Amino acid sequence: MNLTRNYIKNYRDCLLVLLGAFALQSCDKKFAQINTNPDATSTVVPSYVFTKAEYDGVSNMLDLLIGTMQYTTSYNDVAGFGSKYSPGQSTQTFGAFDGAYTNWVNELEIVMKALQGDATQSNLLLEAKIWRVYCFSRLTDLYGDIPYSQAAKGYDATIFKPAYDAQKDIYADMLSQLDSCAQALDATKATFGAADLIYGGNTDQWKKFAYSLMLRQGMRMTKVDPTSAQTWVTKAIAGGVILQDADIAAMSYVGSGQDINKNPLANDLWTNDYIAQDGFTNTEGGKYQDVWINYLKANNDPRLPVISIVYNNGVADTSVALQVGMGADYPNAKPPLFGTYSEPNPKTVLLLNSPRLLYTAAESYYLLTEAALRGWYPAGDPAMLFQNGIQAAMRQWALIAPVDGVIPPARIAAYVANNPLNTAGSFDDQMNQIYTEFWASVFPDAQEAFANYRRTGYPALVPNNYPLNVTGGQIFRRMLYPQSEQTLNAESYAAAIARQGPDALLTHIWWDVAQ
Repeated sequence: MNLTRNYIKNYRDCLLVLLGAFALQSCDKKFAQINTNPDATSTVVPSYVFTKAEYDGVSNMLDLLIGTMQYTTSYNDVAGFGSKYSPGQSTQTFGAFDGAYTNWVNELEIVMKALQGDATQSNLLLEAKIWRVYCFSRLTDLYGDIPYSQAAKGYDATIFKPAYDAQKDIYADMLSQLDSCAQALDATKATFGAADLIYGGNTDQWKKFAYSLMLRQGMRMTKVDPTSAQTWVTKAIAGGVILQDADIAAMSYVGSGQDINKNPLANDLWTNDYIAQDGFTNTEGGKYQDVWINYLKANNDPRLPVISIVYNNGVADTSVALQVGMGADYPNAKPPLFGTYSEPNPKTVLLLNSPRLLYTAAESYYLLTEAALRGWYPAGDPAMLFQNGIQAAMRQWALIAPVDGVIPPARIAAYVANNPLNTAGSFDDQMNQIYTEFWASVFPDAQEAFANYRRTGYPALVPNNYPLNVTGGQIFRRMLYPQSEQTLNAESYAAAIARQGPDALLTHIWWDVAQ
């Protein structure tokens, strides 16, 4: 009896264990099913991720620099930090750094890892690397030393506290990458095709983009390393840079649906400030700055009625005589005449489906004008190159807004005739003319204007010495690292500060030699 009872008990216990195991297995299976996203995939599709990386790389541009370069201003101290350097708002300069490492840096690392080692996909890898250079060049030009060689290595190499590379070394690697990628692109191989929202996979245009970025970065080094600058500029010219409107690097948008499908700068300005369309109910208190409007009016610039409007009896009016810019020194209260000041044209600057121009023919021509003046481009005629730059800059508004952005050829010709390069002037006189015109031509890409302003000192903007500003009445030279870096990546942060200088708005980055 005891043996039988024990046998039955042991059998029952074993059965309970088995049933429990089956139950746990069933629970595990259901748990996995419940916690698996049916719309996600564990397999990387490089083209999808690359499209997102293009979107994110472009949207990472800083709006506050539009004020810094004195295109716009605001009576609101918070929104007006870029033009007023007001206390307490310098944390806005963290944005590009934070946005980069949580978005396009990781996305491009995923793309390149997925494509590595597949010879049939070599063009895709090369184009991803060129785009990575574009994005990193914009980032390092804002901050100087940044995590670069160890960036996005947490998953594969468990590097969670990446070192900051010296900007000098970042530039050396970026230029080398552009050189090798441009040479290796093969028009007979596959591309990203329609997933590439910039060139649609056109290999020849990606090659021109690479050499154009080489020209841009080479010219950045004119004061800190003129020998290397000349070498890279010469190589870029020989390789072939963007000189035709059809080759302009432009990010396309559809202007509807999710915000990611809209021109990010236009969408930000529109939704945050100008959506009321009455000239008075501007949420952030923004208007064009008087410096910008006065310059365009004084030079009878045909771009003025294209980019600027004043609300006249509730109607957007492009009449030149009505355009008036707002001063940058208004305190934190709406000026009495606020409604009479000029603001961006909704049909051009604020057009949500307009492309974002990343590198234009005009930029090439202005940089080549300087190269010719320096003797680095013997075949180039500075006066003709400068003229070509102005013409290209005027035409590109028709690419941004095919209807309302068109400037009549006669107006372009008249402006060119009235603004020839002063070839009888000194080198400095001509540099002033080139980069003041550059400033007018790259709008609204204030980040490129900011870079060339720091390198050349032009245009000769007068800083706004707003009460209690944080720069002592000077235009700042760099952005600040996020405060989180001081705690989460303290050792690398400290090494960068020791090498580059204080984490301050007036610290000069490597190529920004003190004027």
